[in-house]
Amino acid sequence: MADTMTTAPKTLDPAKPFDLDRLLRPRSIAIVGASPDPASIGGGVLANLELFKYLGDLHLVSRSRDEINGRACVKTITDLPKGVDVVILIVPQVAIKESVLACVERDVAGVIVYSSGFAEAGEEGRRQQDELAEICRKAGMAMLGPNCMGYTNYVDGIPLTFEPVDLRGVGERSRVAIVAQSGATAANIRFAMHSREIAVSYVIATGNEAVIAAEDLVGWLIEDKDNAVVAVYVEQVKNPQKFLAVARRARELGKPIVMLHPGSSERGKQAAQSHTGALAGDHALMQTAVRNEAVALVETTDELFDVTAILARYPSPPPGEAGIVTNSGAIRGLCFDFCERVGLPIATLSDEVHAELATQVPPYVHVDNPFDIGTTGFSNPGIFGTSTASMLKDPNVGIVFLSHAGGSPPMQIKKSDAIIPVAATATKPVILNIVGDDYPLDPTFMKAVRDSGIPFFRSPERAMRAMAVVMNYAAALAATKDRAPEGGRIATLPPSGLMVEYEGKRILTDLGIHIPKGALAKSADEAATIAADVGYPVVMKAQAAELAHKSDVGGVIVNIADEPALRAAHEKMYASIARHKPGLKLDGVLIEGMARQGLEMVVGAKRDPQWGPVVLVGLGGVWIEALADARLLPADISRERAIAEIRKLKASKLLGAFRGQPARDVEAIADVVVKLGALMRSEPQIVEVDINPLVVYGEGDGALALDALFVVQ
Repeated sequence: MADTMTTAPKTLDPAKPFDLDRLLRPRSIAIVGASPDPASIGGGVLANLELFKYLGDLHLVSRSRDEINGRACVKTITDLPKGVDVVILIVPQVAIKESVLACVERDVAGVIVYSSGFAEAGEEGRRQQDELAEICRKAGMAMLGPNCMGYTNYVDGIPLTFEPVDLRGVGERSRVAIVAQSGATAANIRFAMHSREIAVSYVIATGNEAVIAAEDLVGWLIEDKDNAVVAVYVEQVKNPQKFLAVARRARELGKPIVMLHPGSSERGKQAAQSHTGALAGDHALMQTAVRNEAVALVETTDELFDVTAILARYPSPPPGEAGIVTNSGAIRGLCFDFCERVGLPIATLSDEVHAELATQVPPYVHVDNPFDIGTTGFSNPGIFGTSTASMLKDPNVGIVFLSHAGGSPPMQIKKSDAIIPVAATATKPVILNIVGDDYPLDPTFMKAVRDSGIPFFRSPERAMRAMAVVMNYAAALAATKDRAPEGGRIATLPPSGLMVEYEGKRILTDLGIHIPKGALAKSADEAATIAADVGYPVVMKAQAAELAHKSDVGGVIVNIADEPALRAAHEKMYASIARHKPGLKLDGVLIEGMARQGLEMVVGAKRDPQWGPVVLVGLGGVWIEALADARLLPADISRERAIAEIRKLKASKLLGAFRGQPARDVEAIADVVVKLGALMRSEPQIVEVDINPLVVYGEGDGALALDALFVVQ
């Protein structure tokens, strides 16, 4: 295995690196708290190691026994030889620190701590966990846990977990590696893969991740050439920037990462905190960042199982849309509805493939996608394979779904005989579904399907939902080659805090984002001069860094028609602010021409301290809060991709010709998105930007930023 040394996250600043090879492929193991009872934790670990016939050095530590199962025991950790690769600490929580210190003294490479009662239990537990982590970091001793279930290494036959595990080989086919902060979820993923005859290389339950985190382990696992995909369940990513770097490396190696990360709801965040002591971050920002690095993000455990199974067989799916073949008109109709619901586009067939399919069915059969072959399979079973091959040829098709009624056992076997040879050579994913829920299928058919490795489903809905994720993953892979460059640096930025609107609009002007004509006036006379140059009617806005909500204190007056009205407004505004904000000194007032009406949008940006910058686009004014219609986009999004994302807004109909209004200039919105994203990437001290509203006009007429808020740190 290449490059097996990993370092802890930069924020931890370890004194020594951690050797994950010694932790996960140990040649010597000690069980502290060993027992002959396989129902106990210490006995369970020992029973697993004996079942797998572990060939390395195995040391047992027991205060009450001299031997267990014919193996000699020592009384304490200090009696162990120096340099043991892994010590499993099965001791009470209160004794963990003492045991860890003893392991440091014996030059142990790594420890596994099953015990709970640390960060997940509250602040005192978190303090104790941090203390353990600091000890391990200074010593360069890896720790898995606490509050974990350990791991099983199926490649080398090393089960360092107390749950009963089956003795299984890894075979010659592609393998799945599993990393989960939840031990139960790690086991569930393993069960799901094994039930589909998919080989599993490693199952690692990380628990609270005091020292070694999921991103460390994923980074180690992807370097193994035999791991095709890594399935990940995390409730918090401890070092987001390291995780994103690992995702980029996985992409270079062609190793998909499939991740389930709960916490989109408030109660989900709370559950994560109580389970592993995770400090929940902004879930939406996390999603945007990891999808931008082509991590296949799923929403349910079913999707985690199903997407992992598909990508284990087809780790590099091409972009495209779905081609569907069925022998049921009902399934064809349901596919239209469900594909739309889950966001799985159905491909428009090329003329060549349409013509080719037409030769495979009688003239009265309607050729379309989904392609319903009807009863043709009874007289010509070969059509199950030829129709699949034709769909695979279509340049618009990126994934093929075969959803069939199984029929009699002989018909099932004819289907597998026709389909499997085609799927075996396919570079595009081929997904097979035989409807009928849990109704038994012919054993010969099932064996052929499992042996072939073709992803197999009994539920068409589960299959299509997983296919949608796979196609999004394929699109994300392609999008990594289409990213906008960084912008230029801004000459000067004001000190930390809220920028005054006129200064923020100066930045927008430098970026090429249009703002209303106007200028800052420091007196009524200057205001009158600027208004005369701009042309009435005008708007007047009070300007001060401390005045974030100008309207609340009478700091905005619109539709000022002439100079007398302007002078009266100037006097009224200063009096209102003096009344609401005594002692506040204004920089002046911003005089701008009144903008003509258009569609109000909002474009903003935010820098997350963990995940980095993102850009937001949505309906502006009060609608963004009322309808929650906005999309978070990566800061390096290209213009073409930004246009596509803007058209996915729920209110996207308003962007087209609608009730007498012209189609809006979506390209102008995209330009603002790309420019703000470039700014956020080139100016790390800018932490937040809010252009609300951005008034968008008809196609070709551009957009105008009426207000701008910048926060600098």
